[in-house]
Amino acid sequence: MRLGLQVPNFTWPNGQNELGTTFGQIAERADAAGLYSFWVMDHFFQIGFVGPAENEMLEGWSALAFAAGRTKRIKLGTMVTGVTYRYPGILVKTATTLDVLSQGRAYLGIGAAWNEEEHLGLGVPFPPLKERFERLEETLQIAHQMWAGDQRPFEGKYNQLTRPLNSPQSVQKPHPPILIGGTGEKKTLRMIAQYGDACNFFARMGDEALKHKLNVLREHCANLNRPYEQIEKTTLDQMVLTKDGRDGTLSPQAAIDQFGKLAELGIDHAIFSLGNVHEPEAFEILANDIVPVVDKIQVAGR
Repeated sequence: MRLGLQVPNFTWPNGQNELGTTFGQIAERADAAGLYSFWVMDHFFQIGFVGPAENEMLEGWSALAFAAGRTKRIKLGTMVTGVTYRYPGILVKTATTLDVLSQGRAYLGIGAAWNEEEHLGLGVPFPPLKERFERLEETLQIAHQMWAGDQRPFEGKYNQLTRPLNSPQSVQKPHPPILIGGTGEKKTLRMIAQYGDACNFFARMGDEALKHKLNVLREHCANLNRPYEQIEKTTLDQMVLTKDGRDGTLSPQAAIDQFGKLAELGIDHAIFSLGNVHEPEAFEILANDIVPVVDKIQVAGR
């Protein structure tokens, strides 16, 4: 089983003047601890679930580029880029650049977008949900075409590309894995089966809900003649790790038990944020007590 770290919060005790130093240290520690992946949200304002909009929020792709320069092996992705934020061809070019400069470590995390406040605040058009899903599908089609090296014009309902050239091409072949965020059963899970390489669900939705979503994804794969096993199943959670599980935090064994239950459900890759991510202790626990054990956990169905 694989483990990944998401960093959604950049408001730390040492203040904004040390933000770059702290973020770089976090990326380095995640890499050294043996985590498989490193993720940031792609938002322009902080989201309400994490903190007030005024809190510090780094732009996702440039933050990942910075992290790439501070790390050696860990995979890097957005959880997830809203399809409305960037023109599709530019987004593919951006993801490709990260993949090339990191020597093949990029994910493209993408979704239909939802945060109207930051769209309006920064002057980004926020079309209705139906259009956002249509734009998402076109963007996925463009990504596959550009990464296949196909320069024929793309004529979509919303996007017209006269020459979708992508040079240099990505290091990963056939392309960086595409993680499509969302759990909608009719549209999102169908797009994952058709265009995606990975899905993401909230771990806290519970075992039965996770099983149901995975079964729906399996059905879409069967309808499209896509091997279900080709889709990487990921979850997103949040926790605070301490050596002794004090004050309601998770001990190493409690965390291992949580990851083991996810593996039993068929989850390949458990991604989590850490409330104490700015503290070295959490990474020492991961490196010494958790990652070596979880690496050996067999995922059901694999």
